[in-house]
Amino acid sequence: MQMKECVFIDGVRTANARAHAEKGWFKNLKPDQTLAAVLKALFERNSKVKPEDIGALFVGTANPSGLQNDVARLTWLSHGFPERVPTQTVSNQCPSGMAATIDAARAIISGEEDIMIAAGVEDMEKVPMGANMGFPDAFFTRYNMLEIPMGNTAEKVAKLYDIARADMENMAIYSHKKAYAATVAGKFKNEIVPVMGKKEDGTEFLVTKDQWVRETLDAAQMATMRTPFQADGRVTAATSSPLTAGAAALLLMSREKADQLGLSYTYKYKLGVQEGNDPTLMGMGPELAIKKIFKKTGLGPKDIGAYEINEAFAAQALACIRETGIDKANAPFDKVNLWGGAIALGHPLGESGARVLVTLMNVMKTECPNEKYGIATLCGGFGNGAGVLIEKV
Repeated sequence: MQMKECVFIDGVRTANARAHAEKGWFKNLKPDQTLAAVLKALFERNSKVKPEDIGALFVGTANPSGLQNDVARLTWLSHGFPERVPTQTVSNQCPSGMAATIDAARAIISGEEDIMIAAGVEDMEKVPMGANMGFPDAFFTRYNMLEIPMGNTAEKVAKLYDIARADMENMAIYSHKKAYAATVAGKFKNEIVPVMGKKEDGTEFLVTKDQWVRETLDAAQMATMRTPFQADGRVTAATSSPLTAGAAALLLMSREKADQLGLSYTYKYKLGVQEGNDPTLMGMGPELAIKKIFKKTGLGPKDIGAYEINEAFAAQALACIRETGIDKANAPFDKVNLWGGAIALGHPLGESGARVLVTLMNVMKTECPNEKYGIATLCGGFGNGAGVLIEKV
C-alpha cells in the first residue's frame, strides 16, 4: 500500500464543565452523552461523511472503568451508529485522546483506512481519578509511592527546575485572562458544541462556554493559598488544572479521499511522537516530545507558529517551556496557549489530548494564519508524554 497524507477535516469539543455532583454543569450527563454529542456534531457539520463511511472510531480515556468502560464501543452502539464500524478505547492516561489521534492518523497514512474519527472523553466526577486502579507490587520497589501522585510530581518538578510560586501564579492569572478574552470574543464558537446541561439550582440551559474560566484572579488571595501536596510546597489549587468533564473529537481523512468528496481542509498531520519519562517527573513529557519532534524534523522553536501545551500544572508547563526555549520564561507568552490553557479551561484527562489539537488548529487559523507549523503536546500520569506536529497545506 502507498503511503498517504492525512488531513484534518474538522474538530469539535463540548465545553469543559466542573466535575462536581452538585455544581457541575454536566452533572446530568454521562460520559457517553458528551462523547455522542461531539460525534453527532461532526456528522452534522460534515454532511458528505456518513457514519457508515468511518473506517474506525478510536476514543481515548484515562480511566476505562465504570461508565467509561469501553466507552468507544458502548457509546457508538448506544447512540444508534452502525454496528459494522469498529471501535477501540485507548488508555494512555492524559495523552489518551492524542494517542487515539496518532493511531487514527497512522491508519490513514499507511493506507489501511481513508476516514477515521479520533476522540477523547473524561468525566472526573462520575469516574474519579484513580478509581479501580491497582499497581503491580514490583512498581513500588522501583519508585517511591509518595512521589507518584500528580500533585507530588508537580512539586518535585517545581523544586528540581526552580519554578517560583510567584511565576506559577502569574501563569495561572494569564491562563484565565487569555481564556476569558477568547471566550468573550467568541473565539471558541467554532469548536464548542452546545450541550444541554444544568445549573446548580437544577435549571436546564445550553452550555456554550467552559465553566472554570474566570475574568480575574486575585493575586493577593492566591499568594495566601495553602499548598496541599507538601508542607513546604509551592503548588496550589490555583496553579493546578481542576477536576473536569468533557469530550472532543476530530475527523481525519486521507487527502485523496477529501479531494474526492470535495471537502476543505487547512492542516495535515505531519508527525506524532510519544516519549516515556520518569513517572515522578511525569509533567516533563512535553519537553521530551517537543525535542523529539525537532530532532526528527530538523525544525526549531522559531519554525512553529503556535503551541498548545496542556497545563496540568503551572510548574510543569513552565519547566517545559523554559527547557525547550519555545517562548519567554514567563507569561504572557507569544506562542504558547494563546487562548488560555487547562488551568482555566479545565483538564478532563483523556479528553485533553484531542482538545489541544482542536484548539491548536483554531488558534492558528485565527491568530497566525500564515504560519506553517503548530505543535500540541501534553504530559501523562506514570511518565507518558505525547506531541503532534501539524502542517498547513
